[in-house]
Amino acid sequence: MVNYLFIFIVALLLVAKGATLAVRYAVRLAESFCLSKYTIGFIVIAFISVLPETLISLNAAIKGVSSFGLGMLFGSNIADLTLLFAAIVFMVGRNIKVETKIIKNHSFYPFVLILPLILGLNGHYSRLEGMALALSGGIFCYLVFRKGPKELSITENKSNSRKLLNSAMLLLGLAIMLIGSYFVVLSATKLADHLGINPILIGMLVVGLGTTLPEFFFSLKSVKRNDDSLAVGDILGTVLADSTIVVGILALAKPFFFPVRIIYITGLFMVVASFVLFKFMKSGKILSRKEATMLFLFWVIFVLVEFLTNT
Repeated sequence: MVNYLFIFIVALLLVAKGATLAVRYAVRLAESFCLSKYTIGFIVIAFISVLPETLISLNAAIKGVSSFGLGMLFGSNIADLTLLFAAIVFMVGRNIKVETKIIKNHSFYPFVLILPLILGLNGHYSRLEGMALALSGGIFCYLVFRKGPKELSITENKSNSRKLLNSAMLLLGLAIMLIGSYFVVLSATKLADHLGINPILIGMLVVGLGTTLPEFFFSLKSVKRNDDSLAVGDILGTVLADSTIVVGILALAKPFFFPVRIIYITGLFMVVASFVLFKFMKSGKILSRKEATMLFLFWVIFVLVEFLTNT
């Protein structure tokens, strides 16, 4: 058991390190092509940030434990929508500013998150449902991007050699994530067997939390530089992609059954978290310390409920 615990910790660190590396060099590569900050935050970084979850979910599907991946996806989304925003507010020591345009462009955001719940009410995702999820997520991202600001990022154009270096480091980060994700699933399922607990619980509360590190570090750094919109766009984009595109890819790769309580409990918490977050963001166009505290308490309640229902 100690060996599997060691492998699990190292593998999770590899996933986090690989994702952080990939995010860093994806930003530099995107800036070298003079993309807007909005594009970098919502499209580029969000999709790099979901790669850990994607790779872990696909490895789980290959090993026949797709429900582990689904629980991890929903669990990480809840942490993104609550714990990450709360942690950033407390660590920076100020309110997070939310632009009116972001709120307006994301007005249907919480309702999009309901779609995977509706399609999963029977405890199964088919390839057709997977296609519907992937398409809906892609369409929403396109619409948000099209309505987003078009200003260029204030960065000088990089040389071709620098672009090649950034591309190589990005690929290295992706390779590290791929290796780490394989061993995360392997060791987590073995640990669950030894401890006599549901592996979905480890996926939701441990692996899911670990996969939020890339967007957390990127968003924290952005807020410290007063690029609040970049941070908000990254987290919202990550959650949306996880809930629709990644779940869709998982179902397309291999249709799967799962315990319906993931929908009725974890999925419901995810959707409620999105409504609560947007209500806070619309009130004064900021996220205050008081609201951050409430988001943190929401996450604590989620953890307690999951422990009670999975043990």
